[in-house]
Amino acid sequence: MAHYAFINTDNIVVEVITGKDETDTETLPEGFDSWEKFYETQRVSLVCKRTSYNTQGGEHLLEGTPLRGNYAGIGFTYDETNDVFYEPQPFPSWTLNETNWMWEAPVPNPEFDEDNPNFYVWNETDQTWDVVE
Repeated sequence: MAHYAFINTDNIVVEVITGKDETDTETLPEGFDSWEKFYETQRVSLVCKRTSYNTQGGEHLLEGTPLRGNYAGIGFTYDETNDVFYEPQPFPSWTLNETNWMWEAPVPNPEFDEDNPNFYVWNETDQTWDVVE
């Protein structure tokens, strides 16, 4: 089982499906050299790219080989030059880390403290992490 993202002309993911694993070449339809190419013929004007459910932040969560930066979700951007997926920018002040393809706040999120286990939300106006009451 593998996952495939369909990307529109603006490089935005519009659909993600579960499909055949790329190693399953025995059942690959005649005339196709990959499942990506086959699935691409199933959607008009969309590009198909495989995405890994276990890839996040440029790392494979099960110690395998990471694929395309992050698992693609609807609304994610596909960067064709770097062959990666990344989520929409959460706030205007956040910048994209082009090493792990994750968005970063201008101020790091406070470290978890077992003695004071607060949850924080980003305050874009003040550019601070605020405690959730």
